Amino acid sequence: MRFSQVDVFSREPLLGNPVAVVHDADDVTDAEMAAFARWTNLSETTFLLTPTRPGADYRLRIWTPGGELPFAGHPTLGSAHAWLEAGGVPAGNDLVQECGAGLVTIRRSGDRLAFAAPPLTRSGPVDADDVAGICRALRISESAIVETTWIDNGPGWVGVLLEDAAAVLALEPDWAAFGELKVGVVGPYADGPLAVEVRAFCPGYGMPEDPVTGSLNAGIGQWLAGGRLPASYVASQGAALQRAGRVHVGLEGGTVWVGGDTRTTVTGSVDL
Repeated sequence: MRFSQVDVFSREPLLGNPVAVVHDADDVTDAEMAAFARWTNLSETTFLLTPTRPGADYRLRIWTPGGELPFAGHPTLGSAHAWLEAGGVPAGNDLVQECGAGLVTIRRSGDRLAFAAPPLTRSGPVDADDVAGICRALRISESAIVETTWIDNGPGWVGVLLEDAAAVLALEPDWAAFGELKVGVVGPYADGPLAVEVRAFCPGYGMPEDPVTGSLNAGIGQWLAGGRLPASYVASQGAALQRAGRVHVGLEGGTVWVGGDTRTTVTGSVDL
């Protein structure tokens, strides 16, 4: 089977978040998908399949080393890039991806791809016990949190807003304290081309920190764009891991779009 490894959210090589993509994977079993995801040891590994729902151009299954996800952002963009590069032709102007979260629209603007943020599966206030757990995991006091809310669109994200980007970059989490929490932290820059610094902590998925995270930035956009943040902005993510992810977020007509640059870094074949 054809294999691609695509770097997402960076124009420069090796500074984004890679996703491993297996093409024509209809005959790959769940056990083989899980084993390959553990073997690649990337934050996500995806499998392109024939769609089963009307209107979809292709179907995508998304795996972390710890299990399958209904939706994730950087695998969505990287897999769309790989599908197009392999000769895929969408039925319309936009691509329509079928995944566990339903149908996701992906649009093209030059070399950049952007997906429409799916509806949140959980939103609203975070209870006191979870806030206390978040503080233990992040090693911060509750007074350091400006705001927190659930912004879960599949992976399980809870959003935490800190005072500024410096506070986000200074975090030194206690990985053993997370349990099942998947915590996305965001803090604003005072000025410059970057609006916020973002970090994604998800040790339960087999990776302590995800380098650049589309699903989390989608949830943050649905939470903060057009309010605490501008309707359109660029988020930085990955600086703490020596990456330079750039996530382009825009609120348009009630829909949050999350986009970034994509480039293939590895091609070949895989025998499962």
